[in-house]
Formats: sequence, structure tokens, C-alpha cells
Amino acid sequence: MSTLNKSESFNKRLSSLHQSLGIPSDYLASCRLPVCHEPEVLVDAELDHYQRLQKLAPEAFAAWTAMKKAAKQASVTIFLISAFRGYQYQHDLILGKLRGGRSITEILKVNAAPGFSEHHTGRAVDIGTNEYDAVGIDFENSLAFQWLTKNAGDFGFTMTYPRDNPSGIDYEPWHWCFSEPEQQL
Repeated sequence: MSTLNKSESFNKRLSSLHQSLGIPSDYLASCRLPVCHEPEVLVDAELDHYQRLQKLAPEAFAAWTAMKKAAKQASVTIFLISAFRGYQYQHDLILGKLRGGRSITEILKVNAAPGFSEHHTGRAVDIGTNEYDAVGIDFENSLAFQWLTKNAGDFGFTMTYPRDNPSGIDYEPWHWCFSEPEQQL
């Protein structure tokens, strides 16, 4: 399939998923998040906090494994809440919230629309710890968050949605995405 055909197919797929959720047609143009493509290769990572098998891109899984080991050596517990999520999974997640009575505008402040979630890349992880409930703002008060803030960059992870981030997504201290490790000086 040519690049143009892949792009058209991708746009049609996203448009269809967005329409079924009632996402405004101008969302693609107004969204402040980058388009996130699903990777060609994912590996089985580990069971998450809910005992669901998670998948990550191979390089993200290697970095996650090294970071989790280093945290454990520092007596800090971190675990996966969520990793790879495909476009359809993201659609279904949002649909569940719509059915629960939340508005699409409210949902899009905390969940990126299909095609715009870093979880699609297989490089994003939502991280939990035993000290606090999963995916809550209180995570910022945890020893795990303090450790991540100081050390995650060494493993290539950054917190994508800090307070007052330009993307329009609410503050998520538990959401970290792998790019490349920071260079040691």
C-alpha cells in the first residue's frame, strides 16, 4: 500500500472512530496533541496491576524493566497500570465514559482521542505504586513520584502532562513516555 493510501486509510479510520464518539469534526485541526501511530512491533511486557497482560515497544519495555529494577533497588515500588492501547481500545474507553454520563469535552481533557494517545505508540506507561490509588493526582505525593521525577530521565522517560502543559490534557503525574535516555554529563 502506498504512503498516500495508508494516510487516507488512517484518516478514514480515525474519522470514523471520532464520529462514533461525537468528537467534533474540527478536532483533528484543533488538537494540540501529535498524531500517534501504532508500532509495527510490540512485545509482551508484564501483567499490570489488574492482572491484564500489557504490551510495549521493545525499546520501551527494556527501559521500563531497567527503571523498575533501579526503583526496586532504591526500595521504591512502581508497577504498570496501563501501557499500549490501540485506537479501538481508546475508542471503547471513551465510549464507556460517555455511557457513564460524561461529556465528550470533559473526557477529552483526560483522555486523548483515538489517534492522539501516546499509549498508541507502545512507549507510554501509566505507573502506580502501593501507597496511593491508581491514576490519581495524589500519586504526586508518593515516594515513587519523587523517585521518578529525579531518575526517570536516565531511562528515557518523561512525564508528558505536567501541570499547565500546552497539550490541554489535565495534569497526569502517573503518565510517563519513553523517548531516549537523557545524556549523562
